[in-house]
Amino acid sequence: MRAHEIRALSDTEIAEALDAAHIEMFNLRFQRSVGQLADPNRLRSLRHEHARLLTIRRERELWAAYEASAAAPESEQE
Repeated sequence: MRAHEIRALSDTEIAEALDAAHIEMFNLRFQRSVGQLADPNRLRSLRHEHARLLTIRRERELWAAYEASAAAPESEQE
């Protein structure tokens, strides 16, 4: 999944995608340890996708904090 595709998702969809990625990474690591991993490149691409999901989730958290601080009246910021 590309970054622009992830940005189109809602927060709950990103959370669900992160959960699915965790489960799939666990299964792939288990398959690798027993020697049954069919596509070793899938594990690497899944780690990259997981990092993208986390990055975009963090971007949204930071943006929400910025908007909250910008919306506060100036007397409260001092």
